[in-house]
Amino acid sequence: MDSIKEMLLYQCFTLTVRNVETANPQRATGAPGFAMILYQTRGDMEMASRFKDSSGEDIYHFFFVSSFSEYTVVDIAHLVKISPEIPVDKAALLSCCVSTGVGAAWKVANVEEGSTVAIFGLGAVGLAVAEGARLRGAAKIIGVDLNPEKFEIGKRFGITDFVNPALSEEKKISQVIKEMTEGGVDYSFECIGLTSLMEEAFNSTRTGSGKTVILGMEKHMLPISLGSHDLLRGRTVCGTLFGGLKPKLDIPILVDSYLKKELNLDGFVTHELSFEEINKALDLLVKGETIRCVLWMDK
Repeated sequence: MDSIKEMLLYQCFTLTVRNVETANPQRATGAPGFAMILYQTRGDMEMASRFKDSSGEDIYHFFFVSSFSEYTVVDIAHLVKISPEIPVDKAALLSCCVSTGVGAAWKVANVEEGSTVAIFGLGAVGLAVAEGARLRGAAKIIGVDLNPEKFEIGKRFGITDFVNPALSEEKKISQVIKEMTEGGVDYSFECIGLTSLMEEAFNSTRTGSGKTVILGMEKHMLPISLGSHDLLRGRTVCGTLFGGLKPKLDIPILVDSYLKKELNLDGFVTHELSFEEINKALDLLVKGETIRCVLWMDK
């Protein structure tokens, strides 16, 4: 490998290699021809660990990547060759967050030009959904968040309208959105991980054709309640991890889009810190004062 910038380590909760044939290659996600195994955070790749700590205990690959290591061993399924022209701090954004949001609008929802969109939660993933919807030509992109500062931030990624649930008085968010769009949005995205908002996202879509995409991971794995009649009349709901992207095919496309000055990656980086300041970075994240913070190993 000539340059570390030529390779992108990626991992979004899943994607480990298994030789599994699929009847329809178009339905495969992640590494083509491989199945996905969820929530395996230890990442031992079903073999003895190649690394030991000072006391001789095994060191495992967190999410199969171990990206805080100076040296690591990863499966080839977790490597994607990219152009060396993209700065490494921008390439890092494509490892999960931005790819998940942009991919959800692009690959999962297939947002159409002139359509209407609602995004519940304007964290980094929600803003990435907005960016994806903007690139797809959505006419109205409604952001829903309790933090009023997110509206100005969201404008950089295509947000056209903003709803603060705290200011909607006794109206449900779905009712407010239906009034704004004369019947509901074409596509809604839940990016927080609350069952109540998943239901509101579904209810905010247009009868007969509305599509809801769930990106938020519900902490307690609680079920959601949807109207059977609404489903019968044509509304749909689905979930996604990593935005439905096939990394080896789609990550290079996103890199190319950035290099052509189409995809806004620069706007996601609000802070840059040294690795020794990682706790400060986490504090900024918890306080909602950063979108994405880049940690530099050598600064």
